[in-house]
Amino acid sequence: MPFADVNGIKIFYEMRGEGYPVIMHHGYGATGDIWIGQVGELSKHFKVITLDSRGSGRSDHPTVPYTLDTLVEDLKGLMDFLKIDKAHLIGQSMGGWISQNFVLKYPNRVNKIVLLGTNHKGSGIQIFKDSLIKIYEEQKQDKKKAYWDYTKFTHHRKFIKEMQADPKKKFHGIWSAEDMIKELTENNMTPKDYQLLADAVEKHDVTEKLPEIKNPVLLIAGTNDKLSPKMVMEEIHNGLKNSRLEVINDTAHHVFLEEAPKVNQLIIDFLKS
Repeated sequence: MPFADVNGIKIFYEMRGEGYPVIMHHGYGATGDIWIGQVGELSKHFKVITLDSRGSGRSDHPTVPYTLDTLVEDLKGLMDFLKIDKAHLIGQSMGGWISQNFVLKYPNRVNKIVLLGTNHKGSGIQIFKDSLIKIYEEQKQDKKKAYWDYTKFTHHRKFIKEMQADPKKKFHGIWSAEDMIKELTENNMTPKDYQLLADAVEKHDVTEKLPEIKNPVLLIAGTNDKLSPKMVMEEIHNGLKNSRLEVINDTAHHVFLEEAPKVNQLIIDFLKS
């Protein structure tokens, strides 16, 4: 399994495809496996790197506090380890928070940026943390029920019904609810991990710094996203100097799974333009 020695810990990463590097950073409570709907298609055009952030999945799980800047430095450290001078960044939710702070600190290491269902502030993360810890405890008794409770935060209600009707169904021929149940329940995050990560990222606030980001940015929002409302994505769009906002109807926080082909084409066209 590929690990990078970064900032005194081991970061798990996977690399697929050839070409210009694209680094994809997952959201809070997820792992790099959440990009199951993207890596196959994007790796036909780019060198795609996914990772598990510290405290998540197969990366090391530190037991001492760290900061948002630590996560930024983890990303830089991974790029240095892989000898990548400059890359496109794709960040979803918390991954978007890290991407925003990374480009502000290291603008010359970033080409284009794609932000999906994210925020310019870290508000609300502690409430979401409490919900995920409850789901963690629920997993011990019933993994499937825990997943369906999780989807209330991540998916459109109509989509949830479709998944529940056939958990084995491969949406877009790529992923199924069963795949997502495995991704969630094998994350290995503990309540301590959730707490440390929430404490690190809750200070995220780039509201006043958005105009400093000169890189081209593609924003992708779902109309029914409860965690990163469309209004928040519009605020980011209005604060940036060089951005485009794409809103996809009847989708939620995991718009990249619900409408994978559409999202993939938006990303490919943007990064290649």
